[in-house]
Amino acid sequence: MINQRDIVLIYFPFSNGQRSKLRPVLVISNDKYHKEFQDFIGIAITSNLNTRFHSIKISNNNMETGILKQESLVKVDKIASIEQSNIKITIGRMKKDIFEIVKNEFLSLI
Repeated sequence: MINQRDIVLIYFPFSNGQRSKLRPVLVISNDKYHKEFQDFIGIAITSNLNTRFHSIKISNNNMETGILKQESLVKVDKIASIEQSNIKITIGRMKKDIFEIVKNEFLSLI
């Protein structure tokens, strides 16, 4: 069972739907949703720190549990609905305060 704020490793689809890449993903859908459906809503995370709009920098200081291999960016404008069975591993869980920043940045897009 996954939880909101988990960071999981999955094959995340490219926006053209043609390919995917193994990458960490932040679970943004809530736990009630995870119990009702086999999918979850996730935001892509990248280790490419080039300047980018709608991205939030994260590091191990932002983790409640688990360890990131390196500083990364949560790419708030790259979201997907993904089947939970596609999760390879759970890397850890993001702290609530940084999750709120990610959530607010996401809400600014809609």
